[in-house]
Amino acid sequence: MMFSNALERVARLCSILGGLVMTGLMLMTCYSLIGRNFLDSALIGDFELTGVGAGAAIALFMPICQFKRENIIVDFFTANRSDAFNFRLDRMGDLFMTVIFLLLAWRCGAAAINAKETLGASMLLGFPDWIVFTSMSIPFGITAFIAAMQALSTFKNNDKAAS
Repeated sequence: MMFSNALERVARLCSILGGLVMTGLMLMTCYSLIGRNFLDSALIGDFELTGVGAGAAIALFMPICQFKRENIIVDFFTANRSDAFNFRLDRMGDLFMTVIFLLLAWRCGAAAINAKETLGASMLLGFPDWIVFTSMSIPFGITAFIAAMQALSTFKNNDKAAS
């Protein structure tokens, strides 16, 4: 399925970007700690950058998590149910994930617009808040799209799974 391959490539690209952000945060933290403890010079704003980067990285990891269906699933109550019942629950879960991530993308997008208009920025560095919200809104939108495609593609195969 060509569409699925394109979604997987986008999800993998997001996860690579998230990994690069986390690697950058790790290097910055090491530099900051070494400077603070041994060289008597602190990296100003390292806590702000860590918060911004961690938020962006978490959002960037969501598309691959959804694509691989590796969200946390508690099947304690459904382990003894039929495959058809669990299939329907999984599709409902895909629909809920679509709605949740659409709402997250929408609200982050609205926050980005508001932050751009009001010139919102971090306290120490003056890092623009709209960049933070945009860096989260886009991957959340991608995640919502992946969840919707999973829900729709599996509904087409409902007869196979229910039998």
